[in-house]
Amino acid sequence: MNKEVETRSLFDCTVGYLEPLFASCRYPWEIVAAIGEYIKHLLQRGIEGYELIGEGLLVGQNVKIYPSAVIEGPAIIGSGSEIRPGAFIRGRVITGENCVIGNSTEVKNSVLLRKAQIPHYNYVGDSVLGNRAHMGAGAVCSNLKSDGSNVTVRGERDYPTGLRKLGGILADGADIGCGCVLNPGTVIGKNTSVYPLTALRGVYPADCIIKNAETVVKRI
Repeated sequence: MNKEVETRSLFDCTVGYLEPLFASCRYPWEIVAAIGEYIKHLLQRGIEGYELIGEGLLVGQNVKIYPSAVIEGPAIIGSGSEIRPGAFIRGRVITGENCVIGNSTEVKNSVLLRKAQIPHYNYVGDSVLGNRAHMGAGAVCSNLKSDGSNVTVRGERDYPTGLRKLGGILADGADIGCGCVLNPGTVIGKNTSVYPLTALRGVYPADCIIKNAETVVKRI
């Protein structure tokens, strides 16, 4: 089974203000490294139909932000998205349209494409989530190795990222079960589902079901 790691193989980015970022990065960890500067560019340029509602906080139309949510800029929240009670956005976050950042979820330095959902008790740091990617309750993207060394993505070969912090890369349609831990630099392929309470490391192919770290079956 092919273990894709290139941006163009993992994501179909049709979010206008994110297309240049995705097109310019061969690998998704390059997107993570570029978020800070890219979001500055977007804030300076502005996005048609989006409103600056606070310092460094650009919000699209029909966005619902609950009073108990905390958003630290810079951040761009796509139209139709919902930031639910207790959510904590720690800066350098860009979402596409109709995303959900939910109850007691913390997210920082990450990009979410259209309809990505991190709705319950999730931690997402230094990560990229594709269109319709979903994380079940309590699932987290671990972004720092225990020894603090740089993260290497281990697929069909090793990819040194040069990043001390790198979380999860969830391709379009990836679905992560409740209570899962994606160790630093884990890549989940398109339309692949992960059983609950699974700890993963490495690169996993598209269109599969991951029952545990050693048992990966192709969807029929």
